Amino acid sequence: MESVRMYRTAPLGKRPRWWTELPLIAVVYGLYSAGRLLVRGDVQTAVDHGLSILDLEKTFRINIEPPLNRLFTDHPALGIPADFAYASLHYLLTPAILIWLFRRRQEHYRRLRTWLMISTLIGLIGFTLLPTCPPRLLEAGYGFVDTMAQYGSYGWWGGDASAPRGLGGFTNQYAAMPSLHVGWALWCGAVLWRHARSVWAKAAGAVYPLAIALVVMGTANHYLLDAVAGAAVMGVGYLLSRPALRLADRIRARFTGPDGAESREVPAVVSGGCETAARTADTAHRLREADASDQIPRQPARGEAGDSRTDDAATAAR
Repeated sequence: MESVRMYRTAPLGKRPRWWTELPLIAVVYGLYSAGRLLVRGDVQTAVDHGLSILDLEKTFRINIEPPLNRLFTDHPALGIPADFAYASLHYLLTPAILIWLFRRRQEHYRRLRTWLMISTLIGLIGFTLLPTCPPRLLEAGYGFVDTMAQYGSYGWWGGDASAPRGLGGFTNQYAAMPSLHVGWALWCGAVLWRHARSVWAKAAGAVYPLAIALVVMGTANHYLLDAVAGAAVMGVGYLLSRPALRLADRIRARFTGPDGAESREVPAVVSGGCETAARTADTAHRLREADASDQIPRQPARGEAGDSRTDDAATAAR
């Protein structure tokens, strides 16, 4: 029976360890935070970029930030919870979902963690190349109110975005494009929608990114196009996550040997014929019968036996 040798990928079951994951996440987040501080850019350039975005939105009539900001400003029941959400969920829910993935969805953790990290670093590139003044820092004539400053007495933040009072110098307020508040929220929503089992968790995953997008615009921290850019960054990060993992596996295999790789190729024999299962079974049965017949002693034919006796008699006479 003709066969060909093929290869399949067999996972080695190598699980990520917390003592390697924590330093990796800390390094990426440290680079992100340090990059926001170091790349402050020129204030006038950031203001010009912000006004250009606002003008572009007005051209296409998608400038929905002013009415949302007035709604949050006029109604504390909306503005105060929105400020709390902006100042906290970004830093609490995202690591909580990472930990949940690490503990409950190990088979998906590494890819989803890589997706988040790559997207975050791409966002840092955006902050570097396009420093942008958020709506709340524009001149009062543009009609925006900083709700974080308006409701600052209700929380730990002041007038410097979501930074605690007195720590405004440790944040870059002109890192508005893209909005990673929206980007990280989209990541959280996608993870919950895809991997959570509860209907309520899936529903929260669908609602959370949209809610955060409304929050960042209603609090005058981002433009609509900032939110769109944040979603686009996550899309690019998702596309790059698998190639990045393959590259990391090759590098690790090169320095640690085959056992250090995430997976290896093992041979598998696959039939190259087109026989049906019944025909294959019948062929095997005939082969077994042929093997059994070879083991039975062969009896001489009648003619052969007579010839043998004649030869024996002639030999005795002589």
